[in-house]
Amino acid sequence: MPTGTGETLTDRLAAQWRRAGVSEVRVAADLTELADLAGAADGPVVVSGADLVAHTAVLRHLVTSPVGPTVALVLTDPPAGGRTVVREERGQVVEAGRPDRVDGGGTGIFGGAVRVGPDDVPALVAAARAAAAGRPPAERGAGSGAPATRVGDPAGPVVDQVFAGLTAQGALVFAQRVRLLVAHRVDDDAGLAGAETAVTEVDEDRAELRLSVKEKDDFFTTFFVSTWSPYVTRAAARLGLSPTAVTMVSVVFAAAAAALFATGGRPLLVAGAVLLYLGFVLDCVDGQLARYTRNFSAWGGWLDTMADRAKEYLVYAGLGLGATQAGFRYGWALAIAAMTLQTVRHMTDAWYGVLHDEAARRPKTVGTGGGIGDRLNAASTRVQADTGSVSYWLKRTVVFPIGERWALIALAVALFDQRIALFAVLTWGVLAFAYTGALRTLRARWMWVPVLDTLDATLHRDDGPLAARFPVARRPGPLVLAVVAALGAALLLLAALLAGAGGPGAVGSDAVGSAAGGGSGAVAWLRWAAVPVALLVLLVAAAGAGAAHNGPLDWLVPAALRAAEYLFAIAVGVIGGAPAWLIFGYVLVLTLHHYDLVARLEKRQPAPPLHAATLGWEGRSVVLALAAIAGIVSIGLATLGVYLLALFVGSVVLAWVVLPARAARVPAGTGGRVTL
Repeated sequence: MPTGTGETLTDRLAAQWRRAGVSEVRVAADLTELADLAGAADGPVVVSGADLVAHTAVLRHLVTSPVGPTVALVLTDPPAGGRTVVREERGQVVEAGRPDRVDGGGTGIFGGAVRVGPDDVPALVAAARAAAAGRPPAERGAGSGAPATRVGDPAGPVVDQVFAGLTAQGALVFAQRVRLLVAHRVDDDAGLAGAETAVTEVDEDRAELRLSVKEKDDFFTTFFVSTWSPYVTRAAARLGLSPTAVTMVSVVFAAAAAALFATGGRPLLVAGAVLLYLGFVLDCVDGQLARYTRNFSAWGGWLDTMADRAKEYLVYAGLGLGATQAGFRYGWALAIAAMTLQTVRHMTDAWYGVLHDEAARRPKTVGTGGGIGDRLNAASTRVQADTGSVSYWLKRTVVFPIGERWALIALAVALFDQRIALFAVLTWGVLAFAYTGALRTLRARWMWVPVLDTLDATLHRDDGPLAARFPVARRPGPLVLAVVAALGAALLLLAALLAGAGGPGAVGSDAVGSAAGGGSGAVAWLRWAAVPVALLVLLVAAAGAGAAHNGPLDWLVPAALRAAEYLFAIAVGVIGGAPAWLIFGYVLVLTLHHYDLVARLEKRQPAPPLHAATLGWEGRSVVLALAAIAGIVSIGLATLGVYLLALFVGSVVLAWVVLPARAARVPAGTGGRVTL
């Protein structure tokens, strides 16, 4: 089909794919040749039809999309000409086929282009060969362990046949939507002319800058940051700054704010609040800059996740130190509580997200649907769809996202002091945890997806060598055992606080540096009796390491284990009279280790290179218990903390700098070959 410039649409598309960053463009004569070309590729493959009219930026976004290895273009065009209809949930293509065979109705049509990750290329080759032979794609059955997918009609454009076959074979396909830019599939000259006109009417660069802002963000970020941060993003792009450089500048701003909070004094507190706000703006800009320049990398995504948590907890440390120096006895205690609460919350957020993603790809088990969970899910879907409504913004705000946390800290510390800021963060955090925990529990029972059965439970539980040697307790289940462990650690901490353990250097005191352990009878009883008993209760959770994590609420197991380990470490620190700042530092190192695991989970990466040497949650707890019994808790916390920090840094260097496998891997999001 000739375009308005006289060249064929196929030739123009080929040139656009090259400008989008594809290294090699080939035009396949038929499906057999397409299968041969894809099979010979040593990286990701882009398959495109010849009926697509779009901005080059749309193609570049597909080629560089960081959401997953395999990504398909999804349009809102009407399902004409035998084109495949898709249904999406949580950004995933969960069904693809004819309009009359997609349950619940389609959410769009296949846009005629799909980037296929290296692991899914064999499925692509098989789909192309099946379509070439005139066979419909094999439908996944219930016995395969994957949800059944509706297959497409063999008729229609060949690219649609291949895509239907790819999804039918179980490939996890993410959806790439077109916003602000233009993309259409055309059937005739009139459609081609209309699509070309629509493309020319949109300023591509201006649209890309607007697209750098997240489509759905939180209230504070949307109205107090994203209204002007794109100007900073454009300036950073013109200066040639990388997203990583912006991330590091935001860390400097947060560190400076923490230092001012620790120093105290009204002018310094106000200045710290301003720096904290500007640091959060830069925290948004680094992501916007990555999207605007399409500069994505696994390293950048990992660094952004880790930097966000390090900055927040550094601010908590500044608030805790500042409150303590201002005469408030429990400044460090509040900082430790805020960090522990927020980390456990994030662990539930991460695992619930995995649960939801898995549920979107699976059919509900017969007999588990309906009820209050089903109604809550439907209500949540309606609220999320009603963007801009009061209920929509309330739902996004009540969960206390990072923008609201930083805004609350900045306002509270500027108007009041560090103590009020920490109290405010804890209060809202507890309420948000209760709200999200209750609703997610009800919805999870409706979804009934055994999340940890699909992943490495041992890795994400952070089990060590001791847990691997424990006899497996299949009843009452891993979640009950983990909750019992957390309750045991909480009771030990409560007993330590009530007994007044720790002396002048422990949590809740305004002094630093006491003798470890103290000499009172209550402290001796805690050291010699309560700590060993609490350790035994804690180790009960290790008996669930080898059990199946297939209960409807077993996605809570990692968070419960994090709570158990943190509370036990804090309790041992209090009993041993360790300085509060040392307890905070040790828990901070633990959070870095656990966020590293979560970040790798979200980026679908393997375990950290030195993970096996971290001892596991149970091994670290045993070491601290022995230190408490021996009366050297401060030495134990400091030594184990430095050891874990060294392993963390070593894993970072090995994973991102040294290992040849990382250096040789094709960067995520690049297109090695496109076939038309």
